[in-house]
Amino acid sequence: MTDRVNPNRIKTMTIDNKDVFAFPGFVDVHVHLREPGFCYKETVATGTASAAAGGFTCILSMPNLNPCPDSIENLKVQQDAIDKDAIVKTIPYGAITVGEKGEVMADIDGLADKVVAFTDDGVGVMNDDYMEEAMIKAKKYGKLVVAHCEDNNYPRESSEAEYKQLARDLELVRKTGCSYHMCHVSTKESVELIRQAKAEGLDVTCETAAHYLLLTRDDVYDAIGEMAEGGRPAGRFKMNPPIKFEEDRQALIEALKDGTIDMLATDHAPHSAEEKGQEFDKCAFGIIGLETAFPVLYSRLVKEGIITLEKLIELMAIAPAKRFGLPVSEGDYTVWDLDEEYVLDPSTFKTMGRATPFDGWKVNGRCLKTFVEGKEVYSYDR
Repeated sequence: MTDRVNPNRIKTMTIDNKDVFAFPGFVDVHVHLREPGFCYKETVATGTASAAAGGFTCILSMPNLNPCPDSIENLKVQQDAIDKDAIVKTIPYGAITVGEKGEVMADIDGLADKVVAFTDDGVGVMNDDYMEEAMIKAKKYGKLVVAHCEDNNYPRESSEAEYKQLARDLELVRKTGCSYHMCHVSTKESVELIRQAKAEGLDVTCETAAHYLLLTRDDVYDAIGEMAEGGRPAGRFKMNPPIKFEEDRQALIEALKDGTIDMLATDHAPHSAEEKGQEFDKCAFGIIGLETAFPVLYSRLVKEGIITLEKLIELMAIAPAKRFGLPVSEGDYTVWDLDEEYVLDPSTFKTMGRATPFDGWKVNGRCLKTFVEGKEVYSYDR
């Protein structure tokens, strides 16, 4: 077994007389670990174990926690949990506003050298002045503003809720010159706005997730119908932003291929079975993704000839690490058997969450081992 893999390359090797692949460790810039405050959903220990099982060696932890990392004191609670229990590299975000409530600015000055970037992920920053102030301060400290674009003046399911706030943010980027990253792009209009912003020379990047690339609103409707007939809970299809339509999915695929979308993230957001098992309109937003991301993307995008394996590794490992300036090394890598076919079964996952729209999908690609700084942090037990 090798203990070094070039962070920009794919390497082949042989284990037990079988050809397998070593990839640079995947990097997920959008993970909800739930600790502190919501340990009944997930903990740092279970969340990072899930990351390792999915081939991720570095993850960024979102701030919708209790206490929220909006001050040095509150951040320390989260950082202590990370230092104690994380088995992959885990770096926190700082909040833009206190408690992500959009009413008072967080201590960006105090947090700047202790967090990877600033975001109020889970909600859109509705106050223009606060977002502008966040951009000015983030630029001062060389940090990204990472935006969940959601304008509360529009229905959450609408495309307008996403792209209208993105358009507002891009105007503020023009004004402030800050570095900006958009979370989980899901609409064709957002794709076009990002494409235009890049052509204009703005320092803008974006991510999307597997569920927006592989599913449409029809899948959601089918799941709701299945639940109405006594089938599985439809909450496994409920996330924010909601899944859009086929024309949006196709626009995302094209944006992935032409470089408008810079990277892939999971938006791993575990909830309890009770929270996800209610009627669709009442259940919590969020699905798990760390242990499903590579298998579903490899099976449905690479094996079907939509993108190359090299492109997928760039989107999952190289591009996010570069954009966020993350500490990756040749000792951070993951080993996969791309030939193994199996059915995704959330009951076998390391995460405490179970809700995924990919439950029961037949996929190729089994994570065999994951290493962080040369130390084995996951090994598949056959």
